Amino acid sequence: MNSSVLSALHHSASSGPGASAAPDASMGALLVDAGKLSVDDAERVLRTHEDLGIRYGEAALRLGLVSEDDIQQALARQFAYPYLQKGQARLSPRLVAAYEPFSPQVEALRAIRSQLVLRWFARGRRALAIAGATADEGVSQFAANLALVFSQLGEQTLLVDADLRTPRQHALFGLRPRQGLSDLLAGRADLDAILRVPSFPDLSVLPAGTLPPNPQELLARPAFRTLSAQLESRHDVVLYDLPPFTTGADALAVAGRAGGVLLVARKHHTRIADMAHMAEQMLDAGAEVVGSVVMEF
Repeated sequence: MNSSVLSALHHSASSGPGASAAPDASMGALLVDAGKLSVDDAERVLRTHEDLGIRYGEAALRLGLVSEDDIQQALARQFAYPYLQKGQARLSPRLVAAYEPFSPQVEALRAIRSQLVLRWFARGRRALAIAGATADEGVSQFAANLALVFSQLGEQTLLVDADLRTPRQHALFGLRPRQGLSDLLAGRADLDAILRVPSFPDLSVLPAGTLPPNPQELLARPAFRTLSAQLESRHDVVLYDLPPFTTGADALAVAGRAGGVLLVARKHHTRIADMAHMAEQMLDAGAEVVGSVVMEF
């Protein structure tokens, strides 16, 4: 192998597809690191790249050695924008921000993120609750995708599953938690219950934990206020996935502590009267209604 190829590949730390690479690694190093090119193939691509004066990725495509998705993945790693190809990891396919970051749905999520940054987080806030009237609004799915796009912005993001009745975040992210929020509030766990999401270095999830017989009372304890302050001190963005508003006062307790709430409705499903009542109750609980989002699925 000639010295120019060695130079092109020297940033690669390992050859496993799950290994991380330095953000300034070359395209060739990233493709070899991801198992998309062999070292010999990388040399062929480099020669074509130099002979034709075209970009390295374009040369690899012309030779038929990689796909467009492979190139997009390598570019994402170069620019510290993590996402997954279909079939990678154990995340739910409903997490479109993880698997389809360039789709119209995720563009809409990024637009919502921008509005939240301007209207809420730029005011020094770090926590926001996500709430819906019933269990069929898609709140958990929306909260998970919103957490992903915040983490892709480079914000240290924590998603807290505060639904201590029918939690969903552990399933969406393919996690196998032993403990979570309820255990922390009961004094049976510590902050090690927070789990990092593989492949997304700026995203963590605090699962709901053991399902307690008294979720409303747990969330109303002073321990929740103390814990929330700790979480906000350690993260740039803390998002709370709330239980359905109609199931009890749990959602009010969490939203009041977060200080702000984003309401989620489902097109052709959510009743306007239910949304209005929920917004009124949230305000009474001390939570500012930052905005609302309509889901369509």
